[in-house]
Amino acid sequence: MTVTSPGAGIRFALLSMLAFAVQDATSKYLAAGYPPQFFIMVRYWLFAGFVVMVAARRAGGIRAAARTRMPVLQIFRGVLMAVQIIVIVSSFRLVGLGATHAVFALHPLLTTLLAVPVLGERIGWRRAVAILVGFAGVIVILRPGTDVFRPEAVLALAAALMMGIYSVSTRLASRADGSATPAFFWLGVGGVIPLTLVGPFYWTSMAPFDWGVLVVHAVVGIFGHWALIRALELCEAAHIQPLTYLPSALAVVTGWAIFGETVDLPMLLGMALVIGAGLYAIWREHRLARARTLAIAEASWQSPRP
Repeated sequence: MTVTSPGAGIRFALLSMLAFAVQDATSKYLAAGYPPQFFIMVRYWLFAGFVVMVAARRAGGIRAAARTRMPVLQIFRGVLMAVQIIVIVSSFRLVGLGATHAVFALHPLLTTLLAVPVLGERIGWRRAVAILVGFAGVIVILRPGTDVFRPEAVLALAAALMMGIYSVSTRLASRADGSATPAFFWLGVGGVIPLTLVGPFYWTSMAPFDWGVLVVHAVVGIFGHWALIRALELCEAAHIQPLTYLPSALAVVTGWAIFGETVDLPMLLGMALVIGAGLYAIWREHRLARARTLAIAEASWQSPRP
C-alpha cells in the first residue's frame, strides 16, 4: 500500500473511533428498552446495503469483492461478529458501558495469544508478561470473590474473546485472499443473513424518537466504517492501531456523564493496566515486524546480483 497522507489517515481514524463511541452510547440507550436482536438487525440491514454499494463501485464490482479462497471462514467471521455485537450490547445493558469496555479492552491481548496456535506466530517473554498484566487488570476490574463482582461481567469477557477470535480469523482469511476487500464484504453480508433469520422474532414497536436514535445508531456506524476504510487507504495500520483504545476510554466517560454509571479507582486502575499492556504488545509487535523487514531488505541487498 502506498501511504499518501499519514496525517489525514490518522484524522479519519479519530473520526472513526468517535463514531464508534457514539454508536456504543446509542446501543446502551436502545438496549434499555428493546431487544438487541431487533435493533442490531435493522442496523445490519443498512450496513449490508452500504457494503454492497461500496463493493459495486470498486473495480470488479460485487463479484470481485465476494471472491475468496476461504468462503466458510469468511461466513464464520460475519456470523461471529453479529453474535459478538449482540453479546457486547447485552453487556452494556446489564453491566454498564464503561465497565464492559474496561474488560473488552483485553481483546488485542487475546488476539496476540490466539495467534500462536492459529497463525503459528511466536511471542517472546515480553509480550507474554504483557498478556499476564492485562489479565491482572481484568481481575482488578471484576474483583471476583467480592460483593462487587457481577456474574453478568462474563458477557464482556465473552465479547472480548469473540473479538480476539474474529481478529485472528480475519488475519488468516487475508493471508489466503491477499486483500482486505473480501473480509469487509463478508463482514456485512455474512452477518446480515443470520440476524435477518432471528431478528424478526424480536420485532418490537418503537417510539418515534427511538426510531430516530436507531437511525443515528446505524448511520454513525456506517460512517465509522467508511472513515476507517479511508484511514487505512491513507496510512499504515500501525499508525491507527493504538487509537482503537479510544472508544474504551470514551465509554467510561459517557457511561459516567450520561448514564450515571459508577466509576471507581479499581476500575480505572484495572483499565489502565489492560490498555497499557495492550499498547505495549502492539508496540512490541510492530517493532519486531520492522526488524524482520529490515533484516530481509539487508539480506537482499547483500546477496550477489547476476
